[in-house]
Amino acid sequence: MRESPRKLPAPPDPSALLVDLYQLSMMQAYLEAGRTGDAVFEFFVRRLPPRRRFLVAAGLAQVVEWLQGLRFAPDELDWLRASGMFSDALLSHLARLRFDGDVDAIPEGRVFFAGEPVLRLRASLPLAQFVESRIVNLLHYQVLVASKAAQLRLLAPRHELVDFGLRRAHGAEAGVMSARAAWIAGFDATATLRAAAAWGIPLRGTMAHAFVQAFEDESAAFSAFALARPRDLVLLVDTYDCARAARRIVGMLPSLAAQGIAVAGVRIDSGDLAAEARRVRAILDAGGLSHARILASGGIDADILAEHAREAPPIDAYGIGTALSTSSDAPSLDCAYKL
Repeated sequence: MRESPRKLPAPPDPSALLVDLYQLSMMQAYLEAGRTGDAVFEFFVRRLPPRRRFLVAAGLAQVVEWLQGLRFAPDELDWLRASGMFSDALLSHLARLRFDGDVDAIPEGRVFFAGEPVLRLRASLPLAQFVESRIVNLLHYQVLVASKAAQLRLLAPRHELVDFGLRRAHGAEAGVMSARAAWIAGFDATATLRAAAAWGIPLRGTMAHAFVQAFEDESAAFSAFALARPRDLVLLVDTYDCARAARRIVGMLPSLAAQGIAVAGVRIDSGDLAAEARRVRAILDAGGLSHARILASGGIDADILAEHAREAPPIDAYGIGTALSTSSDAPSLDCAYKL
């Protein structure tokens, strides 16, 4: 029995400098004016973006982790001191700074609507104001992606959906958080190892066109990949011609079977995905691979999924990247963190 790998530490970046300048400027002014009583702030979305009838809460775990670990490292305090922008009294306050407030929030994965408080934070006024930017940063992005993932999941309720979004995400942290937010909203797996290592999200992956091109022909590439990755083998068939590649895979079945290797599926990454899937499905079925699944990828978005829902092509799974990790049809939310 395989032993489950130990989970690796997850984002977010713990730095206390993940704030805007005005937060430290206001903190210094609050402290000098004696404005240190309790305050309550709420994070909410003012209005739904087009093509969203609801939003999905996500990112709370990272907010809590960041707040629990909130403290200024010595080198961060040295940098602030060297900037000459802040008083010695503020720097002494920051050296002792810890989050000791309260947080109430909608659970991750819960649907919410415009104007509804997603998170409510109570703390001293300087502290509650100080944490604003990072809270908005963490909640905004994961809510954005989780809501996009929910839209896609509702359009393909019976298909496996896999996050392929790391390479188009706006930075490494965003790519990993995107996988997490999508999983919360109903995606089945991710191709991003860092997300799997942090949260145990199931991994899925195939091969690249470059791998096929690196060999003298497709059959040699398929054979080499099958020997290296015999478990859950999925082969990319659209590098040159999908139908020809499918026929080559069928022709390789006896030699693969002799080595104890089974073909679990194929991936189509370009062209008319529905038409190519029908051609490939017919070839696989006739060749004894009726069990092999077809994964489609390459520019998948809500409109394609809606079209496929009407036409019902023989596609079993979708790998979705750019549209997911950038929420390309609604790339930002009108959200706020207000007293």
